[in-house]
Formats: sequence, C-alpha cells, structure tokens
Amino acid sequence: MGYHMKYILLMNSMKTGSGGLENWPEADAAAHLAYWKELNTDLARRGEFVGVEALTGPEQAVEVRASATGPQVTDGPFTETKEILAGFWVVDVATAERAYEIAARASAAPGIGGAPLNMPIEVRPVLASIRPEDLV
Repeated sequence: MGYHMKYILLMNSMKTGSGGLENWPEADAAAHLAYWKELNTDLARRGEFVGVEALTGPEQAVEVRASATGPQVTDGPFTETKEILAGFWVVDVATAERAYEIAARASAAPGIGGAPLNMPIEVRPVLASIRPEDLV
C-alpha cells in the first residue's frame, strides 16, 4: 500500500434560529443520521476512517486564557459568525483529491425535506499525529 496522509475535514454549519437536529422533523433527522452512519461505515471499510467527532453548539462553549491566577474562563457570546464548527473527521487517504471527494460527500448530507445541505467542509492536512505511546 502506498503512502497515506491524514486530513482533517471540518464541518461548518450555518447558524439558524431553528436550533439543532432535535428540532427537525423526525424522518428528516433519521435520514440525516443514517447518511452519516453510512459514510463513516464506508470510510472504515476502505481503511480511511480515523475518527469523527460531533460538537455541541457554541452556546455551550467557553473561552479559556492563561492568567497569573490560573485559567481565566469566559462564557460567550463570542464573535458573531454566520457559521459554526459542528464537527470533524480525521481521514487517512492516499491523495488530497480523495480527501476532497470525502468532503464533498459529507457536504451533501440531506437536510430538511431531503435536499442536500451542501455545507462547507474545510479540508486541511494534518502535519503530525502524536499517539499516547509517543508520550511515555
């Protein structure tokens, strides 16, 4: 097998007033989740799947900075943006083009009514991976 490189695929979602997936019609939410499961299963079968993480909404985020008295934790609101980071995949693929294909497939996840969301997916090469055994 040839040389592979890891890429992170950052899923950006539009901020909406309708809230999250829990506010979608039940059939649409189920189709959306089934799409993700099929994508992740396919990537695992191909040996390209490293991991996927879904993130909570920005309302649960905090900002942390170092200070002389210890961590300084600030609740939002944060900079107003139209898009939020909703989750990410790490994939291990042979070419950047393959990472782009996976990102396009993720972008096309079905939304309400089944129409593709065509959400932006940022693709970035991973420069280095540090495993727990590397730290011992």
